[in-house]
Amino acid sequence: MDKRDRYYLKVNRADQIASFYDRRLYRTLEILPGALVWATFVILFFLSWYRPLWVAIFVIIFDVYWIAKTIYLSSHMRPSFNKMQQNTKMNWRKKLDELQEKADPAKVLSPSLSVKRWEDIIHLVVFPMYKEPYDLVRESFSALQKSNYPLDRMIVVLAIEERAGEVVRQLAERIKGEFGSNFFAFLITVHPANIAGELAGKGSNETWAVKEVKAKIIDARNIPYDHIVVSSFDIDTQVLPEYFGVLTYNYLTTPDPLHSSFQPIPVYLNHIWQTPALARVLAFSGTFWQVIQQERPDSMATFSSHSMSFAALVEVGFWQTNVVSEDSRIFWQCFLYYDGKYKITPLFYPISMDANVAPTFWKTVGNQYLQHRRWAYGVENVPYVIFGTLKSKMKWSKKVLFILGTFENYYSWATNSLIIFLFGWAPILFGGSSFHMSVVAYNLPRITGDLMTFATLGLVTSVYFSLRLMPPRPDYYGKHKYILLALEWLMVPFTLNIFSSIPAVESQTRLMLGHYMGFWVTEKTRKSTDVSAAPAKKMLSPKAR
Repeated sequence: MDKRDRYYLKVNRADQIASFYDRRLYRTLEILPGALVWATFVILFFLSWYRPLWVAIFVIIFDVYWIAKTIYLSSHMRPSFNKMQQNTKMNWRKKLDELQEKADPAKVLSPSLSVKRWEDIIHLVVFPMYKEPYDLVRESFSALQKSNYPLDRMIVVLAIEERAGEVVRQLAERIKGEFGSNFFAFLITVHPANIAGELAGKGSNETWAVKEVKAKIIDARNIPYDHIVVSSFDIDTQVLPEYFGVLTYNYLTTPDPLHSSFQPIPVYLNHIWQTPALARVLAFSGTFWQVIQQERPDSMATFSSHSMSFAALVEVGFWQTNVVSEDSRIFWQCFLYYDGKYKITPLFYPISMDANVAPTFWKTVGNQYLQHRRWAYGVENVPYVIFGTLKSKMKWSKKVLFILGTFENYYSWATNSLIIFLFGWAPILFGGSSFHMSVVAYNLPRITGDLMTFATLGLVTSVYFSLRLMPPRPDYYGKHKYILLALEWLMVPFTLNIFSSIPAVESQTRLMLGHYMGFWVTEKTRKSTDVSAAPAKKMLSPKAR
C-alpha cells in the first residue's frame, strides 16, 4: 500500500472511524439509503390523500418506466444465455493448448503475467463451510475432481469453523481422505472462534484459510503470486468440468488480469426437481438476474462464488473480516484500492449451486426471507463505496457515476415493486370522493392493469429459459410437471414484494438505525432420494428436456 492513509479500505461501520468529521460523514451515508426509501413511502402516502391526482399520474409514468427498464434488461437475457450455452459445449483445455501453440516460446504467454505456459497457472480453491451435511460437501468435491484441468495444478482448502465442533472436523478429515491425494495440495484450516473485531462468517473464515495457505504452501515453495488464481466457492458449489479451463483462458487473455475479478453464473440446479415451487421461482429469478448482468459488467460486483488473482487479494489485504457481504465487498475493496482501475470479467459460464430449501415448507419460506435479507444487506456497501470514492484519487466524473449507480441499485431494490403493486392503489383508497369522480380515478386501475398485463408477458421469457435450464426430468414425474413449472411463475408479483422489496427495506432500515446485522448461514438440506442433486454435466444439454 502507498503512503496515503487509506484506512477507509477496512472500514465497515461509522463507529470504527476515529476522525469526528469522517465518522459523521460515514454515519450520514449509512442513514441515507433507508431515509430516502422511507421518505419516498411517506410522501406517496401523504400525497395519495392530499394530491391523489399527482400520485396517480406518477404511478402511471413509473409503470411505463418499469416496463421499459424490464424490456431493456430482458434484451440482455438471450445473448448472455446463448454465450453460456456455447461456452459449456467447448473443450477449454483444447483452447488453452491452441493458445499455447500460437504464443512465442521465448516470451511469456500473457504480457501482464510471468506465465510461460498455461500449465503454470495454479488454482487455489477455497470451500468455507460451517455445519453442512457430508453428502452435500462430497458432491462439491466429486464435481471438482471431474474437472478437465490438471488436478495437480490445484490447491484445495476446506476451511472449517472451530465453533462448528468436532463432528465437522471429522467430516473434513473424511473428505480429505477421499479426495486429498488427487490435488497438488489439500489443506484443512480451522478458523478460531471469537477473534476480536471479527464478524463470524464466510469472509473471516476464508481470510484465515488463505493466509495459512500463503504461509504454509505458496511462500514456502516460492510460487509467484501472479501464477495463482483464487476461487472462493460456497460449500454447495459444483463446478462443471470446463470451469477451470474457461477461467484460465480468460485469466491469460484478459488485458489486465491482475486487476480483474472473474464472475461465473450461479445456477441453482443441484436438486431443483425436488425444490418447492416458491424456492424454485426465487432460485431461477436470481439466476436470470446474474445471466443478464453478464452482459452489463460495468454494473456488476462479485457475487457468491467468484475468482480473482492471488496477487490482488494479497495486495488489498484479503477479504474484510467484519462484513456480511464479503463477496461483493472484495470487489469494492479492489476497486477503491486501485482508484477505480479494477473490473469484472464475466465468464459466461455456469456453476451449479443449491436452491435455499429447508426440511419443511414454512421453514423454507423463513429461510428464503433471511437469505434475501442478507443479500439485501449488501446496502452496507453504499456508504463504503461512496465514502471511499470521495477519499480516492479517481476522477470526479467517475466518482459521480459509481456513486449514483451504487445507490440507485439498492434504492430500486427496496422501492420498485412496492410502488407498482401497493402505491398504485393508494390514490383510490385515500383520494376522497372528489378524486373518485375524476376521469383519472376511473381509468387508473384499467391503465395500470393493462400495463401490468403487458409486463407479465415478460414471464413467458422466464418460463422459456427456466425450462431450458432444467436438468433431465426424473422418471417419477410425468410430462404434466412442465405445465406446473410454467404456472409457478404467476407467483412473481408475490415474490417480488415479500422476498425482494420487503427484506431490502428491512436491511436498509437496520443500517439507518444502526442496528447492524450479523452473518446468517444459509441452511443446506438434502433429501436422500434426490436424484437431481448433481446435474452439472447435463443441465444445459438440449437432450435434457
